[in-house]
Amino acid sequence: MKEIFADLHIHSRFSRACSKAINIPNLVKWARVKGLNLLGTGDFTHEVWLSELKELQEKNGILWYKDDEGEFPFILSSEISLVYTQEDKGRRVHLVYLAPCISVVEKINSWLDTKGRRDYDGRPIFKISCRDFVAKMQEIDDRIEVIPAHIWTPWFGVFGSKSGFDSLEEAFGDMRKNIHAIETGISSDPDMNWKIKNLDNISIISFSDLHSFWPWRIGREATIFKSEDNEKLSYDLILRQIRENSFIGTIETDPAYGLYHFDGHRKCCFSCSFEKTKELKGICPKCNRSLTVGVEYRVEELAEKYGQADYQNKKKYYTLLPLHELISLALGMGMNSKSCWRIYNELIEHFKDEFNILLNVSKEDLAKALKNELLVELIISNRQGKIKVKPGYDGVYGQAILPEKQSKLF
Repeated sequence: MKEIFADLHIHSRFSRACSKAINIPNLVKWARVKGLNLLGTGDFTHEVWLSELKELQEKNGILWYKDDEGEFPFILSSEISLVYTQEDKGRRVHLVYLAPCISVVEKINSWLDTKGRRDYDGRPIFKISCRDFVAKMQEIDDRIEVIPAHIWTPWFGVFGSKSGFDSLEEAFGDMRKNIHAIETGISSDPDMNWKIKNLDNISIISFSDLHSFWPWRIGREATIFKSEDNEKLSYDLILRQIRENSFIGTIETDPAYGLYHFDGHRKCCFSCSFEKTKELKGICPKCNRSLTVGVEYRVEELAEKYGQADYQNKKKYYTLLPLHELISLALGMGMNSKSCWRIYNELIEHFKDEFNILLNVSKEDLAKALKNELLVELIISNRQGKIKVKPGYDGVYGQAILPEKQSKLF
């Protein structure tokens, strides 16, 4: 059996707040360095990006890029921002969706053109409900897969505290039956989602939502699909595993690393756990305004409302911080510093790709390649999910913390 490490939620240089250097060659280069062997295209609603994607070879729902190192596969994917009103509340929900071929993408884009503009951003905004969007995708082609993106993000997650819903049924109505998967987002992991009763046995998948191709962004979260040795990669192969919940597992960052894990106020430099938020009755003690309620709070809130899930098909998942984060922590320098890059490049030269280093290379082999004992320990601790992270909140990333050294007594 072959493992397929896939990151299917990415963006192009045409999406807001994304690197202008994102192009297909750069995505492929850094996907290989990371250890990914399948990418989503992202942003297929943007006409210029789509024209570049059309230059790739399409076969069995896969777009193949060719260079001197060989071929690299893409699946057609995009993200849409739905902003509308339902039940007298403003809703803002991001959805990722996959398409089986270019001709289907062109039908999607033609329909969107009747609803508004899609030329100004790779992730366009439309006044369409979640229910109606899924219904139209099913009408265009029932192989289109719609996946609620980063479902717990306060501002744009389907369960977000600011503009989301309390259930998939509430969000998608009679189209709920066509939602087969959810994306955890960086601020949650499968274990948190397994707590929610009405998410019983839905596929829980993870992707990066990258805005640049650097290795601390691309593949920071990913899903591991599978194929038999003689089974060729195809859109249907990936689609089946999403719909049947039959993939191998996922790569997750520690949820505390995410931008919205804890509750808090960025401007007040204040954050707290959901227990403390309840004690404070949701009010910031510094400015007396409502706190931005994060993912941990919402998970506990919905678990209490719907009861504990009886999840029967739990997938294995790895909790990993990116290798650059570990090197930066060991050196006490920025992730983009020359010293950090020097060690990173040496490790890649020795061990081929980042996922191999993070998941497989033995402590003994790491020690031979590195002169930094602390970094070796951090890589092994990371593999075991033992690195502590100060939780992120209200748009602020969490921070990895060095383990405390036991004091010597003299």
